[in-house]
Amino acid sequence: MVDKTLILRKISEFEQYYQQISEFRGTSTDAYRADWKLQRIIERTLQMMIETCVDIAGHIISDQGFRLPDSYADTFRVLHENTIIDGDLCRTLEKIAKFRNIIVHHYDRVDVEIVVGILRKHLDDFHHFQKAIINWLKTK
Repeated sequence: MVDKTLILRKISEFEQYYQQISEFRGTSTDAYRADWKLQRIIERTLQMMIETCVDIAGHIISDQGFRLPDSYADTFRVLHENTIIDGDLCRTLEKIAKFRNIIVHHYDRVDVEIVVGILRKHLDDFHHFQKAIINWLKTK
């Protein structure tokens, strides 16, 4: 059985992160590049948002007995396979999950263009994820 209270609490945390990072939507690549504090705030908040999405997905996957994902990106594929999120959102979240690994593990220098692109073009995708989860919860 799905622990709706837990998922709704996670969604509430997520909403707080979303509101906080939305302040930075207009950040330019030059401003981002020049300010390490700004970089830290944005990257850490994005990381927390991504991890919250993965955590929510993980609870659903576990509670529903779906196949176990083999990576953060695969977590979103599992949700797509089970018609919780659509294909476009799945592909975007897969890329964002891979971006999270770059932030956390410092695989490479973080690409300023990607960060600013997420801020400008993909914050709404996080909200689409939230809405998809809420809509799915309504069916349970």
